[in-house]
Amino acid sequence: MKIFVHANGVRLTGKAWEIKAKLKEASQHYHYVKEWSETVYPPKPKLTLVDSATAKKKIGSS
Repeated sequence: MKIFVHANGVRLTGKAWEIKAKLKEASQHYHYVKEWSETVYPPKPKLTLVDSATAKKKIGSS
C-alpha cells in the first residue's frame, strides 16, 4: 500500500481492504482530508505589507 499526501489532497493506492482500513484509521485522527494534508504541508503564512518609518519620513518631508 502507498500513501501520497499532497498539498491539495491524499492519494491511496493498494488493495480495497487496505485502503478501507487506512481510511478508518485516519478518520480517528482527522475529520477532514484538509486537516490530514495540513499536518504534512502546513499552510504558508501570507505576507503583509508594512509601512517603514524611513519611507514615511521621506514622504512627509517633501
